[in-house]
Amino acid sequence: MTRRLTRAEVPVAETWNLDDLFPSRAEWEAELEAVRRDVGTVTQYKGRFGEGAGVLLECLEAYERLYARLVRVATYADLRAAADGSDPLNQADAARADALEAEVRAALSFLRPEILALPDGTVERYLQEEPRLGDFRKALEEILEQKPYTLAPETEAALAALSEIHQAPYVIYQRAKAADIQLEPIADRDGKELPNSLALYEDRYELHPDTELRRRAFRSFVAGLRRYQHTLGAAFAAEVKKNVVMARLRGYPSATHMLLQPHQVTEEVYRNVLDTVFHELAPHMRRYARLRRRVLGLDTLYVCDLKSPLDPDYNPPVTYEEASELILGALEVLGPEYTQVIRSALTERWVDRADNVGKSTGAFCSSPYGAHPYILITWTGTLRGTFVLAHELGHAGHLYLAQRYNRLVNHRPTTFFIEAPSTLNELLLAGHLLARTDDPRMRRWILTTLLGTYFHNFVTHLLEGELQRRIYALAEAGEPITATTLSETKAAILKEFWGDTVEIEEGAALTWMRQPHYYMGLYPYTYAAGLTISTRVAQQIREEGRPAAERWVEVLKAGGTKRPLELARMAGVDMASPEPIRQAVAYVGSLIDELERLF
Repeated sequence: MTRRLTRAEVPVAETWNLDDLFPSRAEWEAELEAVRRDVGTVTQYKGRFGEGAGVLLECLEAYERLYARLVRVATYADLRAAADGSDPLNQADAARADALEAEVRAALSFLRPEILALPDGTVERYLQEEPRLGDFRKALEEILEQKPYTLAPETEAALAALSEIHQAPYVIYQRAKAADIQLEPIADRDGKELPNSLALYEDRYELHPDTELRRRAFRSFVAGLRRYQHTLGAAFAAEVKKNVVMARLRGYPSATHMLLQPHQVTEEVYRNVLDTVFHELAPHMRRYARLRRRVLGLDTLYVCDLKSPLDPDYNPPVTYEEASELILGALEVLGPEYTQVIRSALTERWVDRADNVGKSTGAFCSSPYGAHPYILITWTGTLRGTFVLAHELGHAGHLYLAQRYNRLVNHRPTTFFIEAPSTLNELLLAGHLLARTDDPRMRRWILTTLLGTYFHNFVTHLLEGELQRRIYALAEAGEPITATTLSETKAAILKEFWGDTVEIEEGAALTWMRQPHYYMGLYPYTYAAGLTISTRVAQQIREEGRPAAERWVEVLKAGGTKRPLELARMAGVDMASPEPIRQAVAYVGSLIDELERLF
């Protein structure tokens, strides 16, 4: 059996360079203590906002400086834990960073209630009196919008002091995945024992062309999850209960209303995304399931077969260097400034691509303000991985430009918009690859992979969003949330969506344990929202070329200076209407039409 490497054994070139954040752990530790000491640079303004616009400006600027330093400290610890969560030192440092965050948040919790305590009209007057406060206008307006839901200052301080506790469900989930859940090895056709892990299953075996090996890997995967279902069920339930209780304490109509407020969209927009995709995409995806079953020659199609390649003997190998050149070629239309950022990410160790014991599963991009982004993936040497890398580079390019052109308080758009730049890169990559080949086999593969992007965002994450909607409804009604509740609800959703085209095998219902998104507010549905925007923008770039691409880069540079629906409109997409969602779903149907003709 091939042994998985430890973190110390993987090639340095395949890891990210955390020295760009802190040259050493000792310097990180020193800055951690310095941030703790420097909290007074902000708290000195406590109780003084009534003195004038200048005092408020000084406080907000001091807050930005301190918060940027805190983010760097926390990011360094989080990235080390993501690279090797099995290392006790990394676990301890992540806990120390979490504790510091809780301490700083508690100390700075006076800002919001004291701004809200100012007499009506004061903030508006300050904005007129002090032009430099204009940079903070949007942030101040958003604070004023929360006035009906803000508690007494001493209560807010107490809740802020408990922020580390509020993060406990997510921390428990992450620790269980990184350090506790172990998967049994599996055997290939020749009886050779192969290692399995959460990362290897998601990045390799789930996509494997060998049906028997893929299903064995899934059984190993499910067995590993099942051992921890009640523990992680309790963590999920704690996260939901926390949000329900907090919403009631603050006077929101529901937890959903509370969790949507940071997204800056209405519940109607939220429902449009979930309802339109769930109901209108299902017929297309059932057709796709029937196509998969026919092409793969399977009597029964299981959930674990839904990502297998339609051409089992065709899996184009790609080196990391080759993938980098393909991505740069695909993104060239976005102009030299954008592509230079992507080139730096690919060549200057912004990307951690090694596989090692204790590494976090999946892929993500972390973008600490004042430093370059960091991307985590597990590179498996296939063209499919190129799409994953392009996706995360979409986040990196977006947030790097947003930081370059905006100060901290304005650089990041809300979660509703955040997946549009990442999925656009996948669509551009698919178009680039299609334009470079006349090979029918390669074209089928590209179309299948492009459908994989829609599957990931319009099916996997959309159904996660539907699970959240139903679980929060149960919790609001006082129903207890247990592992059984979660699995039964997940199974019901899968059956409703797939009908009789997919067999919902035992264990498929446990897939609520796979993703951390349930601990990030109402994150899952935003994947479908972002892909809806990027689908329309990709079409504009195909039709208009450079003008549409330049318009999109300007949207990226706008960062969080506009609300998400305004950013979408700036890109030519009206997300207040379900029509763009319907158009994106229809596009998925057209891809399936073409695949049916090719197969």
